[in-house]
Amino acid sequence: MTDRAELMEAALDTRPDGIALLGIDNEIVFWNRAAEAITGYPGAELLSRPVPSTLDSLLLDSELQGDLAPGSGPPKNHGSIVLARHKLGHSVQTIARRVILRDPLGQRIGAAVVFHPAESLDALPHGETSENEEADLKVSRAEIEERLEMDFEDLARGGPCFGVLWAAVDQAQHLRKTHGAAACHAMLDKVRHALVQGLRPGEQISRWGDDEFLILAHERSADMLQSHAQTLVGLARTADFRWWGDRVSITVSIGASQALKDASESLAQLLERARQAMEISHDAGGNRATLAPGGAVCLPS
Repeated sequence: MTDRAELMEAALDTRPDGIALLGIDNEIVFWNRAAEAITGYPGAELLSRPVPSTLDSLLLDSELQGDLAPGSGPPKNHGSIVLARHKLGHSVQTIARRVILRDPLGQRIGAAVVFHPAESLDALPHGETSENEEADLKVSRAEIEERLEMDFEDLARGGPCFGVLWAAVDQAQHLRKTHGAAACHAMLDKVRHALVQGLRPGEQISRWGDDEFLILAHERSADMLQSHAQTLVGLARTADFRWWGDRVSITVSIGASQALKDASESLAQLLERARQAMEISHDAGGNRATLAPGGAVCLPS
């Protein structure tokens, strides 16, 4: 019979938020799949060990702290913006809250930290994506090609910066061979849903080939575009895809390409840079984002 601890761990692993449970001495005793995806740290490296210094601000910051008394309701604090350090070295902007946990006698027994990727500070605020809103983001390839051409022409006339993210699902070909086209199609829908949760207002995503997606992004610099792509890589790993009871781990390879402000390349060349960067990510083992060379001159106006 499955014990309560196993059931609890399985339930927490399905959550899209990162969840960390800390013991009385701040050692990490639980680290769910979403926490792995957002930070890049696998649980095997962290469990039963002190918090690494790169995660101090995320897991130990007392300013995030609330106190959950026995029998009380959920904490009222919805979290604060925290910059954590991803295992690969870049900063990850998160919204996090830390809650002290107590036993029935009121003694402190540890802490729980819940966190998820934050929107860019200068992005327009938006909430959960409803089913209707998500359907609006599910544009066709022809529609996103038309939007790309419009944005490219606007950029040449001094319009806003934009970039493209070319995303390929690492497991798609293998899943199609082992489980069939229906399984692969269902998996791609799950990935799209996960990626939609991380899109900024005004961004669009479309299927782009059998196992790939193209995202039209409006970050103001190449560095911001790469950071956005890395966040989406983490979100893709939170997609909970099961086929005939088997959970299939999902990762994506993303290539990011920022449009050149001086219009020294064609739209086809911009897309080709993104595709090549995606191939670099894939050949390096997947589950990562690569920024294509060039495009860094597209600065905020």
